[in-house]
Amino acid sequence: MMMALLRRLGQTVFVLFGISALVFLVFFATPGADPTARIAGRNASPQTMEKVRQEYGFDRPLPVQYATMMKKLFITQDLASYVDRGELVVPEIARAAPVTVSLVCGAALIWVVLSIAMGTIAAAMKGTWVDRGLMMLGLIGISMPVFWLGQVANLITQSRYHDTWLFSWVPGLGYVPLTENPWGWFKALVIPWIVLAVMFIGIYSRVLRADLVALSGEDFMRTARAKGLSPTRILLRHGLRTSMVTFVSLFGLDFAQLVGGGALLTEVVFGLPGVGRLTYQALTNLDLPLIMATVMYSAVFVVLANAVVDILYLFLDPRVRDAR
Repeated sequence: MMMALLRRLGQTVFVLFGISALVFLVFFATPGADPTARIAGRNASPQTMEKVRQEYGFDRPLPVQYATMMKKLFITQDLASYVDRGELVVPEIARAAPVTVSLVCGAALIWVVLSIAMGTIAAAMKGTWVDRGLMMLGLIGISMPVFWLGQVANLITQSRYHDTWLFSWVPGLGYVPLTENPWGWFKALVIPWIVLAVMFIGIYSRVLRADLVALSGEDFMRTARAKGLSPTRILLRHGLRTSMVTFVSLFGLDFAQLVGGGALLTEVVFGLPGVGRLTYQALTNLDLPLIMATVMYSAVFVVLANAVVDILYLFLDPRVRDAR
């Protein structure tokens, strides 16, 4: 077990190094492009260009440039955006991250609970109208684009029916910090939570239902039935636990991708100043330091989530633990 954990930790460090080197080469070592001009921004003065060149070591070999960039990003955290009047990019991401984490955590709680309930009920009632109805609802959820559903939710709650008793409590678009007003934080995020969770509820419930149905014919499930265990206990104790391997794998990747900026459309539609919206603004302004910082932020979350999922495999599936 310990050797497997150490091996996975080493792989994680190696992958992060590879991603950081690749991102650096793409943004700052592209042939025929001057990284100094990219960082300094449009219409930069010669003095600003020279300052950037000296600060980032662009007159020195590539390994030195890479080391300087990683140092400014992860150690000294003084990587600055010249497009945004010298604003430090790491504090910008630190201010945006709680918004994205709040959005994704709330949506994840909703989609995990509802998808497990829908998938389990559909598998237990396979072939009935309940099964077909739940899977149809899941398919509808998958089919609705998040930006369209968000706009419809805003039209209903912010405009057309905002003055009715049903939606009069919904605040205006934007974000309220949890530390300032917990109730205001909840009210500002509950609609975005539901909108973001709808698609994942459909995906996860259908995947879980398919896994549970496939597992019903396995030897260990037939053995449990032969022992006289109740169908509910067999489904929840044996089937659901085994199906969690696929579920956890999907959840780890999706959660990390959303926290890393994948919730961009939801943040833009609901006016939430999160990491996805920050990345969108950086791309619009061609703000390379901020783009690189947000890409690295996203990559770190995805890689670490993969590592956590692999570690959870060791506890969820004894076959994986024994193989390692």
